[in-house]
This record gives sequence, structure tokens and C-alpha cells, in this order.
Amino acid sequence: MTIKDKAKSGVILPLIDQCARDERVDPRDLARDVGSGVAVIPHNRHANLKRPAAIGRGLSTKINANIGTSKDHPDIDTELEKLKVSLEAGAHAVMDLSTGGPIKEIRQAIREACPVPLGTVPIYQAAVETVEVHKRAIREMEPDDILRVIEEQAIEGVDFMTIHCGLTLGALDRLKSDRRTMGIVSRGGSFVFEWMVHNKKENPLYERFDDILAIAREHEVTLSLGDALRPGCIADASDGAQIHELIILGELTLRAWEKGVQVMIEGPGHMPMDQIPANMLIQKRLCHGAPFYVLGPLVTDIAPGYDHITSAIGGAIAAASGADFLCYVTPAEHLKLPSLDDVKEGIIASRIAAHAADIVKGVPGATEKDREMAEARQRLDWQRQIDLSIDPIKARLYWEEGGAYKGPTCTMCGEYCAIKTFRRAISRCDKKGGDAV
Repeated sequence: MTIKDKAKSGVILPLIDQCARDERVDPRDLARDVGSGVAVIPHNRHANLKRPAAIGRGLSTKINANIGTSKDHPDIDTELEKLKVSLEAGAHAVMDLSTGGPIKEIRQAIREACPVPLGTVPIYQAAVETVEVHKRAIREMEPDDILRVIEEQAIEGVDFMTIHCGLTLGALDRLKSDRRTMGIVSRGGSFVFEWMVHNKKENPLYERFDDILAIAREHEVTLSLGDALRPGCIADASDGAQIHELIILGELTLRAWEKGVQVMIEGPGHMPMDQIPANMLIQKRLCHGAPFYVLGPLVTDIAPGYDHITSAIGGAIAAASGADFLCYVTPAEHLKLPSLDDVKEGIIASRIAAHAADIVKGVPGATEKDREMAEARQRLDWQRQIDLSIDPIKARLYWEEGGAYKGPTCTMCGEYCAIKTFRRAISRCDKKGGDAV
């Protein structure tokens, strides 16, 4: 039996109990939600996660960090350092998106060093091997090779996989009629699209979904049903192609649940702020409440170098409106492979968005640190303020740069500090024992 099967039958696994304690929720409630599919705990049978994560309804919003090599930057050590930075910055899960160098060895090294759920996009490896090993074009990928890679990665302990199975021939017709500004911006989605157009056949990931489910069930892999048609600019948001794919993913979700396979749904993308709440509602409705995993959304297209901010704005709105899992976006998005600093900046921005949303959602414990921070600020307790910060290192750096450690107030206000002034005034008011005025 799978995690979902056991949870559905009322069994509270140690894994569920651990995650429930971390989330401050009743383990029976978490087991019920995992059993029904509105929450997932990605945990491959062959992995031993020290920091598992529960994702879904009533739980804190989780953050994923994407790392991985490219053909131009195939260094394993750099990606392992990015993994370290990601974990230190507070990522709850990591995806290896490597497309350069010894991909299998890189993934194995990351898996060995990764205590949190690890995700991949198997079609990346299948495409790279088709080009570099078999000396064929991506459009000539063999469906059997894609399935072989999925099984290989499952055996190696990958906890969740992005599978672009909702891009069907029907969706292609919709895509053609909609005349998008940017077409398909999903890398995996573009590989599938090219294969379908060249071979004039249905998406093999859709046609062979039952085979994928068999692999996922055997090795306890959570499927992250990929958004091949996510909008790559705000002009393409909420179009027919995007919604068509979502309908297909909802149908596939039910098929996966019947086999005891856990499922997440991936979502946009670029999207104007006013469309985000409706998109979260539509996804939950069409996909039967399955956890929603969103990239951003990015709320404007014109901020290269600052897309961690555009993403955090969209992510906060999305999570407050029902999204469960935010994929970070770094300042390097659309420009280059992210550096170590970019990775940290992206995670911190997403964590801020997630926490802001958790306050709105009433997640247990979400407001506690904010209250403690307010009390520490009122006391002018700088060390406690730094300790409570999402990024204590940066908070301390700024505090020390300003020289505030030399006195009780910071260098913004100095002797004209509002808190200090209020204290003095309220003290006099209390001594007089009368009204403030």
C-alpha cells in the first residue's frame, strides 16, 4: 500500500505524525487530507528524508528551490553548494533541473546530500540523452526512453516528478486558435510539443499515463502534473489553452488517486494580479482540491533582475487565495543560470510571500513571530529582532553598518526615535495618573 492508501484507510504513519507535529495540526486530520488527496507528503520508498514536508490544505505554504546544471555550467560542486544555500535559506524542497554534464551523477550527488523532498523533470534527461548519446533530434525521442528515465529516477529515490501529461492534441488545437504572444515557455512542454508536431501523434506522457502511474505507485513517487501551457507573459494569462490543460490534469488526478498515487498540480506562470485569485479557485475546482504548485506567478513582464520581487507579489496573492507550494524565482530569471546569491535572494523573497499568505490563511503559529517581533521592537531589543528575522544574517549586517549597536536606537531616527519618544510620553502620563491630554 502507498502513503495515500494507508492514510485513506485511517493509518497514521510515523511520517504523517512527524509532519503533523511540524505543522501543529492533528495527525488524524492530516491523514484524512492525505487520504483524500488535498494534501501530499512526497517521500520516495527508497529515500530517507530527515526533513519531510506536507503540502496542501490547512498547512503552511511551502517553498521549492530549483537548482541544476546547464550545458554552459556543468559543475557538480557548484550545484551542491546551491543545495546547501537553499537549505540554509529555508527551502522545504529542491528540484534538480540539470541539463548539462553527467546528469545522473549530479542527481545522485544531490539526492545523497538532500534531506528534503527532491524533485526532477525526467523529460530533461530523456531529451539530453537523445541528443548527446543517441545523436538524434529531440523530436525523435522514443517514448520507451522517457518511461525508462522515469523509472530510473524513481529507483534512485526522487520524491516528486514533473510530468507534462496535460498537453494533448486537443490542447494544441486550442493553442493554435488562441494565437498566444509567447506560445510555450515551459522547457519540458516545448520538448513534448515538438515531438507531437513532428510525429503527428498524441503526447506519449498522456497516452502512457497508466504506465507512469504503475512506476509512481511502485516507488512511491508523487506526481507533479506539469503546466506545459503556463502563460509566459501576462498577455497570455487565463487563455483557453491554459484552462484546457487544467481540465485534462483534473481528469488525470482522479486516475492517479484511484491507483493510490499522490498528485500535485502545477500552475502559472505570468499573470496580472487581478486574475490570480480566480485562477486559484478554478484550479481547486477543476482538480478536485489537489495541492497547487505555482511558479510565481510573476505579475509583470518588465522587471528582469528583480523577478524575485514580481514573483513574491504574485506568490503572496496566490498562496493567500489557495496555492499550497511556491516555486521560487530568482533575480536571474530570464537572464542566466542563478548564482549562490541569486538562489538565496529567491528563497527569501518566496518565504516572505509564503509567510504573509499564511497569516491570512490562519495557519497555526503563523502570527507568533510577528507578535514577538513587535514586542522586541517596542523594547528596542535588537538581538531578538535579528534572531526573529527571516534572514538574520542580512538583518545583522544592516544593523551593524548603521552603527546602531553603539546606542539603543537605530540610525534612521536616533534621538528622535518614535518608540523612545512614546515611552517618555506614556511614562509621564502614567505618573500623572490622568488622561494623555
